[in-house]
Amino acid sequence: MGRFIEGCDRWQKLLLPDCVDDYVPEDSPARVVDVFIDELDLVALGFEGAAATGRPGYHPAMLLKLYLYGYLNQVQSSWRLEREAGRNVELMWLTGKLAPDFKTIADFRRDNGAAIQATCRQFVVLCRSLGLIAGGMVAVDGSRFKAVNTRDKNFTPGAIRRRMEQVDASIARYLALLDTADRQEEEVAEFRTARLAERLESLRRQMRELKTMEEVVEAAPDRQISLTDPDARAMASAGKGTGQVGYNLQAAVDTGSHIVVAHEVINLGHDRTQLANMGRQAVQATDAVKLTVLADRGYFSGAEVLACEQAGIIAICPKPLTSGARAEGRFGKPDFRHQADSDTYRCPAGETLIKRMTTVENGLVLNRYWSSNCGRCALNPGCTPGKERRVTRWGT
Repeated sequence: MGRFIEGCDRWQKLLLPDCVDDYVPEDSPARVVDVFIDELDLVALGFEGAAATGRPGYHPAMLLKLYLYGYLNQVQSSWRLEREAGRNVELMWLTGKLAPDFKTIADFRRDNGAAIQATCRQFVVLCRSLGLIAGGMVAVDGSRFKAVNTRDKNFTPGAIRRRMEQVDASIARYLALLDTADRQEEEVAEFRTARLAERLESLRRQMRELKTMEEVVEAAPDRQISLTDPDARAMASAGKGTGQVGYNLQAAVDTGSHIVVAHEVINLGHDRTQLANMGRQAVQATDAVKLTVLADRGYFSGAEVLACEQAGIIAICPKPLTSGARAEGRFGKPDFRHQADSDTYRCPAGETLIKRMTTVENGLVLNRYWSSNCGRCALNPGCTPGKERRVTRWGT
């Protein structure tokens, strides 16, 4: 072993042993967490127990340090945080060698959600004052997080209908098996008949429970019930059969520093109504005079883009290509160019579509344009199956 670097003897007695601070580097993020939280007014932020009396408990500042350290190091589970607090030297330094159990950590997060959000806002304010947030442009996106609630304990009209169909099929199958058992030998038939009848009664009980739940779901405001996590909702995904019950986390990230400046947890399965909401939160967090918001096509909504414009926010968001005409091999709306100076459209054949009528649908003013020459156009078969091709534009 002489040609290798040797470690110290773990049983060696030291007159002046190392202190825990010696094991935490000067540039460790744990030191930033420690200083930042020590300067916060936890009572003003709304943390429960910060001024409590009675039996001593863990100080909210220590639990908040543990929570933020886990966030910075991608340790979200309360079980893992409990283990890390007992073996991670940085956490021992940060918490004073305290190691709360997982339930204490989980209850702290559950009971202080609003206060933790307020802490995040304070952190953004600090980063802004230090010049770490350039401001002016943020990117918005959403992430789906799975809840404890399983899909079997989430009920929607469609899910109940499918489960009823499955139970009906199972009942029919067991009734057929009962008929078969009646034609078999007496002893075997008696045993099978009793077992099948028990199973059949269980299925009928499930059907009664589903019918009761169907009435409850119909009475719910959004026609959806989750038994374990009442506020969790079914979230669809692109892959067939890969949906989950959970939450939709919206986040606005500064494009220069990649710091999350605003976030919100919602239980909607789509992002279409969140563009203006997250844009306004980002403006408030960054104090930007002029803000540009970047988002993917899942956020596109004419009403949301207009709301951003009214709030002084520039929204850059691609429009989804959902044209039925393009899917059928005909010209889509992007092939028709709007001419703002004359408020007309130019079609692929070079004809001018003029504004013919204005209607109001669902509170929106809609202008419709078409040309009188569509019937004589050589491109008509590849443009419209009707008499003329009409283009609709949202007016203000």
